[in-house]
Amino acid sequence: NKVYGTMSIGMLLTFAAAWAVGNNAAMMNTLFTGMTRYVVMFAPLIMVFAFGAMINRLSAAAAQVFFYAFAAVMGISISYIFVVFTDFSIAQIFLVTSIAFAGLSLWGYTTKKDISGWGSFLIMGVIGLIVASVVNIWLQSPAIMFAVSILGVLIFAGLTAYDTQKIKNTYLAHAHSGDSEWLGKAAIMGALNLYLDFINMFMFLLQLLGNRE
Repeated sequence: NKVYGTMSIGMLLTFAAAWAVGNNAAMMNTLFTGMTRYVVMFAPLIMVFAFGAMINRLSAAAAQVFFYAFAAVMGISISYIFVVFTDFSIAQIFLVTSIAFAGLSLWGYTTKKDISGWGSFLIMGVIGLIVASVVNIWLQSPAIMFAVSILGVLIFAGLTAYDTQKIKNTYLAHAHSGDSEWLGKAAIMGALNLYLDFINMFMFLLQLLGNRE
């Protein structure tokens, strides 16, 4: 409940920030011109690495605030979708992603199959996606973007099931300890992982199927 509740609030913050900035021409011109656009683009990635490095030193309450701040920054970073894609297309892809995410997460939670072996393969895939996406910022190759989008959907679909099972197993292994502070931080970290799976799957599907303005 803590994982999905925290993730849902994060999604609402992301949508609110993205919609507010994406529908404000002055803010878009300020944030997405010159070198500022690279700061906006890479800020969420930097925050994720910082969160991973600092999680052990943060209280559960501070970790939750950090996650919500990250969700708002992510919204600003992807706000350009309201300029590039039609509102109906964004809503449509969001619904498709929600249904796919729910099904994959439910499967990851209920399956008896141990899918922990997927982890290293999927993480290597994510690293490859990041490298290819950064390179393509300068190459601007439609073929690379298409390939990255297809692989991105598949990789983050797999991560949704993998992360759900990992969160469940972590809880079952540690719940008996009664360490509410540790469990609170673990729930926030789990919410972050599932949030990233959802956002990335949504963005890659939008690149593949979205109708452009």
